[in-house]
Amino acid sequence: MEADELRLAQLRRMKLVATGLFALAALIYLVSLPGSRSGWLGFVNTAAEAAMVGAVADWFAVTALFRHPLGLRIPHTAIIPTRKDALGHNLEDFVATHFLAEDVVREKVARAGITRRVGVWLARRSGAERATAELASLARGALTVLRDETVLAVLDEIFVRKVLNRPWGPPSGRLLARIVADGAHTRLVDVAVDHLHDWLREHQDVIVRIVLERAPAWTPSWLDQRVAHRAYAEALRFAADVRADPYHRARKALDNLLAEFAHDLQHDPATQLKADAFRERLLSHPEVRGGVEQLWATVRRSMEEAVEDPDSDLRRRATDAVQAFGERLVGDEALRRRLDAYAEDAAAHLVTSYRDEVVTVISDTVQRWDGEEASRRIELHVGRDLQFIRINGTVVGGLVGLVIHTVTVLLT
Repeated sequence: MEADELRLAQLRRMKLVATGLFALAALIYLVSLPGSRSGWLGFVNTAAEAAMVGAVADWFAVTALFRHPLGLRIPHTAIIPTRKDALGHNLEDFVATHFLAEDVVREKVARAGITRRVGVWLARRSGAERATAELASLARGALTVLRDETVLAVLDEIFVRKVLNRPWGPPSGRLLARIVADGAHTRLVDVAVDHLHDWLREHQDVIVRIVLERAPAWTPSWLDQRVAHRAYAEALRFAADVRADPYHRARKALDNLLAEFAHDLQHDPATQLKADAFRERLLSHPEVRGGVEQLWATVRRSMEEAVEDPDSDLRRRATDAVQAFGERLVGDEALRRRLDAYAEDAAAHLVTSYRDEVVTVISDTVQRWDGEEASRRIELHVGRDLQFIRINGTVVGGLVGLVIHTVTVLLT
């Protein structure tokens, strides 16, 4: 890879610099050797000699991490290739203790201010649109994975078999009784009466014709006409009275009829048998499954179109909701504190429950590495910085040698 090639070039360059300093110290040592017994050349020669010692010692220390120096199998060398498994376990313990500790994770999550950052991002329209786009992508992926056969099988099991297969009488009776008691059906009655009145007013000819068709053959036509128009007028007046009077006797009769039917559904075995028979006919009807299939096909198609179109009403509403949630996160400090606490608890739970499983990834991965390959890759990443140890050893060794020689001269 390009990054590895760059690291290798940098490593070789630093090795060349460190080796060059050692060679320079050796050259100075050799040049100053003839006059090293007296005068200032003694200081130079001693400093160069100590620099070589420091350079060689630190070269040995750095090299011993990755391989046997000069190929000699000296004890406690080639540490990484020979002890990589132990190093992996030690690194695992270190990460578990200092990075995945519950108190450390809680502190990091608390300092991160996750909910505020999320709120600020979502409060921006661009952030809300991005979040909605990601949610749409997830929904699109879920719809792609879902097979029609699987969904229909689930719907058949949950809806057709479990819902339709249960007794309908008692629960339907309780629901109808509650509707009648709360007067929730009056709206439907109002709509029905309104439509009936409007229809009667616009279809006088239909009513008159029906009455005339049912009239006896022996009655005179003028009488039939008067009876037909009178019947129409009475029907229209009756519909108007029912519409205008919320306490009309017809409404009361309907309420009593519904209440009695609700009671029979709950307590009358004959009515319950009729309800169950209706359920069985509905369950066995082929149109039921066809309706479920058509319903799912329509829902799926609508959802696919909605999530695909960025300008769909669903996407716009979702974006507005996400943005409103972000604005609330920014402005509601109590909500932020509550969500931050949830985030801390969730992170702490994950750490305490799965820390051991997570950190074993380190030791398991290190165990699978080849020793030589592991040594090479680690040296590639950190070897360049380790060459500064050799450089510092050369410089510090020379300075220490100079100090020791100076002290020796002064004391003798």
